[in-house]
Amino acid sequence: MTDSYILRPDPLATGLSTEVDGIDQDGNPVTTKVVHEKALTLFLNSQEVVTMMTIGDHPDLLAVGYLKNQNMLRDDDVITGIDYDDDLEVVVVRTERETNYEEKLKKKVRTSGCAQGTIFGDVMDSFEEIELPASAELKTSWLYALTKAINTTPSLYLEAGAIHGCVLCQGDKPLVYMEDVGRHNAVDKIAGWMTLNNVSPDDKIFYTTGRLTSEMVIKTVMMGIPILVSRSGFTAWGVELARQAGLTLIGRARGKRFVALAGQERITYDMDPGTADEEPERARRKGSFAAE
Repeated sequence: MTDSYILRPDPLATGLSTEVDGIDQDGNPVTTKVVHEKALTLFLNSQEVVTMMTIGDHPDLLAVGYLKNQNMLRDDDVITGIDYDDDLEVVVVRTERETNYEEKLKKKVRTSGCAQGTIFGDVMDSFEEIELPASAELKTSWLYALTKAINTTPSLYLEAGAIHGCVLCQGDKPLVYMEDVGRHNAVDKIAGWMTLNNVSPDDKIFYTTGRLTSEMVIKTVMMGIPILVSRSGFTAWGVELARQAGLTLIGRARGKRFVALAGQERITYDMDPGTADEEPERARRKGSFAAE
């Protein structure tokens, strides 16, 4: 199944994690891997937009996806260049269209995303206008295959923990897997990849390891993806927004179990859950043993 990936994590890549010495609960010496995080300041043309904390991989995808999900890049915008300076920790996206978002940048809303996600006030205006394709489908056999494939894919989480993952899928195949310290960053990287590769969202499924919050729902809808799946739980506003937008929202997807709270009409029950594999213990994330 992992052969279907176009892009996936390289947990051994230089600069993403490091080994740190410490002691355990018994006072014995231990060595453990921890993820790096670094600041990345994003400019759109000559205007500074935001400084993000990120693990530092795929700065071009993160920059373009962030701007797209914040309505700062239009569908008809032509990107003329993406310049990244690792020493300065700066990425600049350049477009043919002259841009000025001074007023927009004054209307920030902090979200519940870890590492302090941010959306801007006018994003909700666009959110309410988006129509997701009603013809999209999610077969339960696809869901079981995806959760198994994703949770057994080599990842920075399995190496070091303290990180979120998001995966763009089609049918029962995971296509693009991104990780970061903030789940909103991982989403934006996938949005950037879709934008730069002109990928249609209509038949895609979005998987995240994080909670199904309002931010996750808003970003998925802004990307035009009709189905959002998570191994974690829901927030009430996330569910409300998903129902408003016509988004299929599935949470607590672990092994053979899942709960759908919106868009259930897209689900096709084509597999007996009793025949699905249980989740491998090593792939279980923090909180997966908690009663919900």
